[in-house]
Amino acid sequence: MLILDAIDAGYGAVQVLRGLTLSVAPGEVLCVMGRNGAGKSTMLRAIMGQVPATKGRITLDGARIDGLPAHEVPRHGIGYVPQGRRLFGDLTVAENIEIGLMTRGRDARVRDTVLDLFPRLRERMDQVSRTLSGGEQQMLAIARALCLEPKVLLLDEPTEGLQPSMIALIRDTVVALKATGVATILVEQRVDAALSVGDRIAFMVAGQVAETVSAKGLHPHAAHFATYVGV
Repeated sequence: MLILDAIDAGYGAVQVLRGLTLSVAPGEVLCVMGRNGAGKSTMLRAIMGQVPATKGRITLDGARIDGLPAHEVPRHGIGYVPQGRRLFGDLTVAENIEIGLMTRGRDARVRDTVLDLFPRLRERMDQVSRTLSGGEQQMLAIARALCLEPKVLLLDEPTEGLQPSMIALIRDTVVALKATGVATILVEQRVDAALSVGDRIAFMVAGQVAETVSAKGLHPHAAHFATYVGV
């Protein structure tokens, strides 16, 4: 289980996270929603060690990971797909995937399992990644993260700007990962996407989790979305 306990974090003198507390269990999808500037992406970066936590604790299966150098966090089993994908654009699909495999010393078995989820990538292994479509680049970013065989997967607005068929593929992938025990934190602005995969939804306001509710029984016009997400 990944637990954030009373985390403060920010950028220099600018504090963004203020006592943020949340958790995600194996096989669970926790959707994190909130208006722009609520601190959602900063929360993911704090988990990854890219933004230092100045107070609180972050633990994975009981072991503290806050304070680790950013390059060490993925080796503990946390895969991260940032907003904007951040692929190595001049490398091929195969080379991007190989970088994911190298992070935790995984082999061709893992690569083949991941490519079974994204058969289109198997057809494009020699293609330079920056020449892929937006949806294919998002597939590759997720595939690279899955090559770690992560315990926890962090996804920052993975459906942004994608066509419906790609959104459906990402949704199906997240659902399939639940069955393997992967815990997922999904930052998402699309209410329909969050409700289609989420077990719980955490609503963030001003660097804190204001409320966490079960996704079961919520509908797109529920008051929570108007309160915490709507403009």
